[in-house]
Amino acid sequence: MNLIGTKWKPLVLFHLLEGPLRSGVLQKKVPGISNKMFTQTVRELEKDGLLSRKVYPVVPPKVEYGLTERGKSLGPILRSLDQWGSEDVRGR
Repeated sequence: MNLIGTKWKPLVLFHLLEGPLRSGVLQKKVPGISNKMFTQTVRELEKDGLLSRKVYPVVPPKVEYGLTERGKSLGPILRSLDQWGSEDVRGR
């Protein structure tokens, strides 16, 4: 839980389950996250070995995030949480 137990980390990881995303696209998929919190979250996830960051040497800079093998191993857990949340909302 120390690795993914924040408000934003599971959401960022969940959106990367389908494949790598550019920084701006990923941030837009997480509504309500500030630039500062997005940067902090992806840095922590990278430091913990759950996602990788690839910088392309182009102008303007292109940064892409993807899951590492360790991050991919969280897939079943993240999908289960998503399913539970969907069912919980429908049950209310």
